[in-house]
Amino acid sequence: MRGGGNMNKMMKQMQKMQKDMMKAQEELQEMSFEATAGGGMVKVVANGNKVITDIEINEEVVDPDDVEMLQDLVLAATNDVLKQVDEKSNDTMGQFTKGMNLPGGMF
Repeated sequence: MRGGGNMNKMMKQMQKMQKDMMKAQEELQEMSFEATAGGGMVKVVANGNKVITDIEINEEVVDPDDVEMLQDLVLAATNDVLKQVDEKSNDTMGQFTKGMNLPGGMF
């Protein structure tokens, strides 16, 4: 049978790639990402699963007469930290799919 060795080799490469992807995904999930807004007055921390793990708000930015500003700062920091997670995830997982021509923009 010709080509049987190539198929086995390809299967082993796919298994290795899958194992490497799982390891990369686990490492990504354990990472911590941080973003600030308002010159550091608001800080939002998230993990690689896009779970917000901490929010710190400097008491100087808490103004009962301007709640909208505080809301905007929290929103900006939250969006920024989630964008960081997305970018790192795309960079990390994208290395496995380069040149594969996968439909739908996976990773």
